[in-house]
Amino acid sequence: MAYDVNKDIKWGIAPIGWRNDDIPSIGKDNNLQQLLSDIVVAGFQGTEVGGFFPEPDKLNYELGLRHLEVAAQWFSSFILRDGIEKASAAFEKHCQFLQAVHAHIAVVSEQTYSIQQSDTKNIFTDKATMTDKEWDQLCQGLNHYGEIAAKYDVKVAYHHHLGTVVQTKAETDRLMANTDPKLVGLLYDTGHIAVSDGDYMSLLNDHLDRVVHVHFKDVRKAKEKENRDQGLTFQQSFLNGMFTVPGDGDLDFKPVFKALTNHQYKGWIIIEAEQDPEKANPLEYALKAKDYIDKELLQN
Repeated sequence: MAYDVNKDIKWGIAPIGWRNDDIPSIGKDNNLQQLLSDIVVAGFQGTEVGGFFPEPDKLNYELGLRHLEVAAQWFSSFILRDGIEKASAAFEKHCQFLQAVHAHIAVVSEQTYSIQQSDTKNIFTDKATMTDKEWDQLCQGLNHYGEIAAKYDVKVAYHHHLGTVVQTKAETDRLMANTDPKLVGLLYDTGHIAVSDGDYMSLLNDHLDRVVHVHFKDVRKAKEKENRDQGLTFQQSFLNGMFTVPGDGDLDFKPVFKALTNHQYKGWIIIEAEQDPEKANPLEYALKAKDYIDKELLQN
């Protein structure tokens, strides 16, 4: 069958614009029903699982009422801290939940040594690194995750992420080189690699074959510079407006989308922007993102 962008790519938006798992007080009044209904109004096909989501039966009921799907769910991995066996037991439970809500992507981020939630660490300078032994352990553990995931018709999508041990392109390159392509895929996130390395196209172009999930996150460059100059934490940085939805910041998503479609990418593209919903009305920004997608990406 011929590749069809309108059928082979699904568009979703993450719940983080409504409620933030790292700072539960943000958007605490936005409940599941509000979130899912806003997603329908904005014209998206699905979402990812948020920390406040209910057990599968209730979630599937609410999704079914609105003809929405779950694309994926974040998994905080602690292979280095807990060891492969213990970490894998937690990951298998994660995959069981994904299977129950008919989702097929496990968004994996190694959180050992992460400074994402630190109240003091400078997100731009203070990230940790791994020893060669830790690299070997992480890659071995991720391959094992991939074997577990396959039993549940789930794919591992490794998320390069600010403040973690796999943040930069060089680190992501090493992870991709030392994991099995059949077992470990890549989640490509525009915003995280743009802030980390400045260049957000090289990572995508070098690993198109490994991309199994995509996050479109925009960056306000002036805010990024301001945050760098002040040495802010990750949470302080997004509360200060570093991230936004596509079309509202300074990244150009046209070459990103062109690279994906030229490679015949099939899967989800999720709009994601950590913002304070008191400052950035979630529905307004969801509509803004969908308008940008429809006018700037799908019509060109």
